[in-house]
Amino acid sequence: MPTLRYWDYYNMTETYTDLYEKAKEGKSFSFLYNIVTSRENILLAFRTIKSNKGSMTPGTDGKTIADLKELTENELVTEVKMKLQNYQPKKIRREWIEKDNGKWRPLGIPCILDRIIQQSFKQVLEPIAEAKFYKHSHGFRPLRSAHHAMARIQYLINQAQLHFVVDIDIKSFFDNVNHTRLIKQLWNLGIEDRKVLACISKMIKAEIDGEGVPKKGTPQGGILSPLLSNIVLNDLDQWVAGQWEFFPLTKPYQSKVGERYAKKRSNLKEGYLVRYADDFKVLCRDGKAALRWYHAIRRYLKERLCLDISSEKSQIVNLRKRDSEFLGFIIRANKKGKKRVAHTSVIHKKRRKIKQEAKKLIRRIKASPTSQNVQRYNSFVLGIHHYFKRATHVNLVFTRLAYDLKSFLYNRLRPIGRYDHPNNPPPTYKKFFSLKSKTFKVAKTYLYPLGDVSTVNAMNFSPELSPYTLEGRKRLYKRLRPDIQYEVGQLMKSNLPNRTIEYLNNRISRYSMKMGKCEITGWHLTASDVHCHHFKPLCLGGNNTFQNLRILHQDIHRLIHLSDISKIKILISKLNINQTILVKINQYRKVCGQEAIVQN
Repeated sequence: MPTLRYWDYYNMTETYTDLYEKAKEGKSFSFLYNIVTSRENILLAFRTIKSNKGSMTPGTDGKTIADLKELTENELVTEVKMKLQNYQPKKIRREWIEKDNGKWRPLGIPCILDRIIQQSFKQVLEPIAEAKFYKHSHGFRPLRSAHHAMARIQYLINQAQLHFVVDIDIKSFFDNVNHTRLIKQLWNLGIEDRKVLACISKMIKAEIDGEGVPKKGTPQGGILSPLLSNIVLNDLDQWVAGQWEFFPLTKPYQSKVGERYAKKRSNLKEGYLVRYADDFKVLCRDGKAALRWYHAIRRYLKERLCLDISSEKSQIVNLRKRDSEFLGFIIRANKKGKKRVAHTSVIHKKRRKIKQEAKKLIRRIKASPTSQNVQRYNSFVLGIHHYFKRATHVNLVFTRLAYDLKSFLYNRLRPIGRYDHPNNPPPTYKKFFSLKSKTFKVAKTYLYPLGDVSTVNAMNFSPELSPYTLEGRKRLYKRLRPDIQYEVGQLMKSNLPNRTIEYLNNRISRYSMKMGKCEITGWHLTASDVHCHHFKPLCLGGNNTFQNLRILHQDIHRLIHLSDISKIKILISKLNINQTILVKINQYRKVCGQEAIVQN
């Protein structure tokens, strides 16, 4: 998880862990603003935003991350702090994207500096919120995915035999979040810093270009919006769990759910909530309990969260008789022996969408048979396979899709490609696909077969995988060696006032990736020995990208640029340079326009 490595670079790991642990203990926080506006937190926010593809999407001011990366670290930090002193976000750009059902979803895209500010707030607020969130909400949370939500649904159907589902659809949830209620919910989580709450209030009330100042809602597309939406619905999660799952016991009774004792009381309604963002279900044992849950949740959303449900889309489903849709999957409880188990598939709207997109990409290959266009098609196939292979009947669905597309694919690619069994395909092909399926080879690249996919078991989320605990991080990634971590810290402190933030970011990444070793000699480098070399010099059109930087020993770096023969000889003698290293140095000198060094 690269974000965790970034935390280490900027020495923020312990800060976030401390916030998480204190929130777990029920403590409140009234001095968060200083953490939000700390130099390290702001630089980490920049680095996180920069690694996101959306950073190249302009806001209403037309600027992207490219307009900020030429700033120095001090300039960026100063600009963020100055803007926050009397914070007023710039107008939000409105964009519309088409949904699977043919309707349009409104997106609100803040300006790039506002995104960095939102990321700075998110980094500090998230560990506090994560300590309070319900364990079975999965959307927009670290390390969680739609697959974990599906695994929980399957577990409740297969193990607990819960076959009634309450489907609730909230009307335009993101557009109807109550601002006053949201600020109160943040306060109730323990976020009692009034400066922080004032800034968040201004973020959610930022003017939308062409529409004016919103009176409710959080703009989809904002960095902070997913976290705020989870905070809004966390009240619902905890209330539902408190009605049954966490209700105090008088008599122990072992539940089929298996994770705790259940309550066998006639006046309680058994139900288990599974939520992914604003899409959620409550699974029940019988229709009577499901009906009670339906009306109870509808009232709670209206009275406590000021949200309405769509009566047309909200319903109670008996999974033994009808399908229920969730996150692009169809769910049903079918007979298997003496019990019923979850059978999952791909919703029909999504199947049509897959066929349309596949045809579009095939036509593109036909019009321009390049390896790049084939790779676009392959990325599409690999992506939908990765998402839907958790469905129990994924092979039947994709076999049918491949059959429906077979003649279309064959007729268009036959003139430009060869249709056969793959002969010595690349390792990626061998890893994911069988060599028994025929496929086309276009521009020396094999097309991934759409129908070749098998079910992978959906696994429940493990709560031990938190990035905010020491044990969780040990399971997630191999931390930098202490000596490398120390040197990274020293590099972070080095004063290079004329270097851009992009250069300084990529210098740290390069040093970390190379484990602190010189890229020519392999010598271990302390921070005082490190020089960062532009492989293609800036004066010859080079840049500060990660690919163009090299971590070198300072004397090796001098050898690349020196032209004085006597000084070169002294350095070669001092460093005891052998012929192998000299060959590499000469390769670097050639790119810099220097003559090769000849060793006598």
